[in-house]
Amino acid sequence: MLAELSNLYGVSGNETAVRKYLEEKTSGKGLDCYSDTMGNFFVRKGQANSTRKVMLSAHIDEIGLMVTAVEKGGLLKFKPVGGIDSRILVAKRVVIGSQTLPGVIGAKPIHLQKEGEQKKPFEEDSLFIDAGFKSRDEAEKFVSPGDFVAFDSRFTVLGKGYCRGKAFDNRAGCSILLELLLEDNGLAFDAAFTVQEEVGTRGAFVAAFRLKPQVALVIETTTAADTPETEIEATVTALGSGPAISFMDRSIMVSKGLREQLVEAAKAAGVPYQFRRFTGAATDGGVISLTREGVKTGIVAVPCRYIHSPHSVLRESDLEATKTLVRSWLRLQGKKGKE
Repeated sequence: MLAELSNLYGVSGNETAVRKYLEEKTSGKGLDCYSDTMGNFFVRKGQANSTRKVMLSAHIDEIGLMVTAVEKGGLLKFKPVGGIDSRILVAKRVVIGSQTLPGVIGAKPIHLQKEGEQKKPFEEDSLFIDAGFKSRDEAEKFVSPGDFVAFDSRFTVLGKGYCRGKAFDNRAGCSILLELLLEDNGLAFDAAFTVQEEVGTRGAFVAAFRLKPQVALVIETTTAADTPETEIEATVTALGSGPAISFMDRSIMVSKGLREQLVEAAKAAGVPYQFRRFTGAATDGGVISLTREGVKTGIVAVPCRYIHSPHSVLRESDLEATKTLVRSWLRLQGKKGKE
């Protein structure tokens, strides 16, 4: 399912294809499924029999681009949707609009650059999308400002136990949440597949307000910088070390009790775990924790190299261990609901 989810196009604000996939997978499985006006997709599993309302969340959107102008020569100008390092954009393949027209991100060729230009990374404004149009008039028959642009990258298995693809942030979390929903595991929770996380955690705010959970867990993907010449303290997480449990991030302080529950659940399930050594980014956990009178919220994430790029890499054992940890944590919540 990660392969199928990764290959779908779902830039923030345009997540329809991902939501339809989730609807198809959960339809006819005896689950209570519905959407809201924001585009969030909800699935209730066994919650009617539970006295403790638990919310699991994973965002379905991905970073991408948006067309802002069509130049007279038929080239397209764009702006990023979500946090993208402009240094990764040059020569990347993309698809444009609802027709998924193929294109490539171009820039001034190196033999025309001045010496000073060659020593600096391309700035966003100097880049453009080339979709093979010879004029503005021709381009405007197929493309308009406001069209979404996604990276054209396909899921690939690497070596033994690794995989590469786009949108692992956060289709990895979505695949875990979807598998937990489809399992015959006797668990009770509300699943929220949220939209527009990459542009301000907008969908999660609306979703949590609607569900009114007592406790929530965000299933995410996080940076793994375990590459050569990186000090261990700066790696954030490492592939192969299991799911990453957050102390805090830019949007939330995770309660000590909930963090300890996640550690307890990992130990009970016999899976490795690590702590996320970075606090600069925000997650859906921030807005969920501040909803209504407040919600105890935890965050667990799959480590991922080259995050927010067209070619992220993760380890399958970490994906499986994260699912096992979340399942174990849910069983703890079920026990608490009976106390």
